[in-house]
Amino acid sequence: MKIPKPRKRGEAYYIEIMIDGKRSSATRDTAKECEQWAAQKILEAKANKLAEDQGVKQHYPFKTLFYKYYDEVGKKLRGSIYVKEQLKPFEEKFGALAEMSIHEITPKHLTAWRNKRAKEVGANTLLREMALYSSVFSYAVKELFLLDVNPWTNVKKPVKPKARHRRIRDNEIQLILESLNYSEGQTPTEPDHYVAWAFLFALETAMRRGEILGIQMTDIFDRHVHLPKTKNGDARNVPLTKKALALLDLIEHDGPKLIPQSENAFRLMWERRKAKVGLEDIHFHDARHEAITRFVNNQKLPVEVLAKVTGHKNIKVLVNTYYNPDVNDIADMLDA
Repeated sequence: MKIPKPRKRGEAYYIEIMIDGKRSSATRDTAKECEQWAAQKILEAKANKLAEDQGVKQHYPFKTLFYKYYDEVGKKLRGSIYVKEQLKPFEEKFGALAEMSIHEITPKHLTAWRNKRAKEVGANTLLREMALYSSVFSYAVKELFLLDVNPWTNVKKPVKPKARHRRIRDNEIQLILESLNYSEGQTPTEPDHYVAWAFLFALETAMRRGEILGIQMTDIFDRHVHLPKTKNGDARNVPLTKKALALLDLIEHDGPKLIPQSENAFRLMWERRKAKVGLEDIHFHDARHEAITRFVNNQKLPVEVLAKVTGHKNIKVLVNTYYNPDVNDIADMLDA
């Protein structure tokens, strides 16, 4: 392959080459450095082609594959924020596996990683991580054609834990508000105020954290909030009670988003503040559970109407996972 002549650009030189139909370019201080770079790239390509022809696999680190997956696939997903959050801790999470070639990683390596990780996080977190990294290897198999099989398919998944049945009591709501320096009826002005306000809004609407954080001011109407994109991929209109409308009336900023915070900053503040008052076991998502249970107990919503409010396509999931009346609640309903 003939090396093209570098072109001068200002005080530097630029060179572009084509290898196997793919363009590569570089900018260097001198024309000679550009030519040396191009020659090295051509030699590497020839060496890799020769190795492949001889059945030798090119070293391709797991970390490199994950970053490529994020750039090409992950950032386009509905869960792109979650995928992005995994980039920074990747090397710490996987250790030596991060630099190991994907051609050398076996189910045995991944099983050992799973066992170690199971001691650090809960089953739900581990299941979500395993699903993500299995998708990364599937991408290497089906789109990049770097692998013939996905080693994650031969790794046993942990048992999915039973659905949470955590109710949130009034005194716990008050503790959380106090930890965030917020009082009901207060106009939120500080980041911690918005976290508290969103918690109250979730209790009143059964909306997910991500849905609340994604609300644009233009999505708010007289009696509902329009969610153009939800977890199940469909749009949804969430009806607003009088208390929910009163909460919205407290918002006075002029920004485009209802909650002017990033998801990561919001999450960190929530986790730290609730831990300070000894409520580590409460998840923000528990507010959705609590709201759904209240809709049934207080508003007597039938399940088919409730599904329209919450966005559930599967009624069974709604009933078995989210509607959590205790035995006293059921006894009261029978008497009523």
